[in-house]
Amino acid sequence: MVMTLCLMVYAAIQHRIRYELKKQSRTFPDMKKKPAQNPTGRWVFLCFEGIYLLTPSSTERYVIGISESQETILSILGPTYQSIYS
Repeated sequence: MVMTLCLMVYAAIQHRIRYELKKQSRTFPDMKKKPAQNPTGRWVFLCFEGIYLLTPSSTERYVIGISESQETILSILGPTYQSIYS
């Protein structure tokens, strides 16, 4: 049952990213670094490696290492996701 839920979430995110890329006429680099409007969910998740949370004190928090392509996906997914990564 948990696996089914995970696959549903994965498919929903992949569908939303593809839909919004086409709707906004934007692209995301595929594995060959070519612009594409239909990236796989797995590829998008892999591209989010390398983002770090720097917390120099208990009141400060900085997200570092976000690339332009990652910002594209965050802007497509909306303000909720942007607030998590800002």
